[in-house]
Amino acid sequence: MTNLDVNQYYKIKLSNKDFNRLSKYITTNFGIKMPEVKRIMLQSRLQKRLKELNFTSFSQYCDYLFSAEGQKNEVFNMIDVVSTNKTDFFREPVHFEFLSNNILENYTNNNLSHNTFKIWSAGCSSGEEPYSLAIILNEFAQDNTNFFYSIYATDISTKVLNKSVSAIYREDKINLIPLKLKKKYFLKSKDKSQKKVRIIKEIRQKVKFNRLNFMDDNYNVNEKFDCIFCRNTLIYFDHETQENVINKLCLNLKKDGYFFLGHSESITNMNVPLKQIQPTIFKKI
Repeated sequence: MTNLDVNQYYKIKLSNKDFNRLSKYITTNFGIKMPEVKRIMLQSRLQKRLKELNFTSFSQYCDYLFSAEGQKNEVFNMIDVVSTNKTDFFREPVHFEFLSNNILENYTNNNLSHNTFKIWSAGCSSGEEPYSLAIILNEFAQDNTNFFYSIYATDISTKVLNKSVSAIYREDKINLIPLKLKKKYFLKSKDKSQKKVRIIKEIRQKVKFNRLNFMDDNYNVNEKFDCIFCRNTLIYFDHETQENVINKLCLNLKKDGYFFLGHSESITNMNVPLKQIQPTIFKKI
């Protein structure tokens, strides 16, 4: 097998044929839209896989990906580099304020606190969202002794799930978090040069991570949730897929449970069991 100079890998072009094969496969199996305008993005991200596997062309890579060995060993690596994983702690703060000020207050006022309050972070990326939720719920639990909670977090990418479980982040990722919460929930690295922080164990233990492909027919989740956060994930899917995913997620949402979408997402013209409470906040009917 030919060994290329490192820079040569980034000159390998993705042909029409190989782009069409890959885009169709990614859309069909993972729901991620891959139109022509994303060709350069797909090419640049998969060049890393070519380098890793020591392949000299995309046709060689496609042949491997679609082989029995590739379907077993390469598919998850491919989707790890293709899927977009941008997130922050307490992203879209209005959602966390609504959770604290409306949902949790009503939950205890209605004397439901003998149950465990459950949230599903669907499309959790590298863990910032579920850990933000855990901090909000933990703060509430400390003022309400009979309040118990758990968080289930899923993503398609094994790479970001591993990062989520480790719960280690760059220090600058928590710059906007109030100092009181930073001191309470984040541990600084002993190696000052690292500039890393880690979520405390008490919070890490409250979040269960699992791999999930939204395109699966059955999500095999046997719990009912009080809230589902599925934010800034569905924008990568077509309208029909978005509707199907929301309906499947809602099977695990309690009646009158809350569903949160990202700021650029909507349920317009969808047949889903949700009514709008606020922009991007919905209630199951």
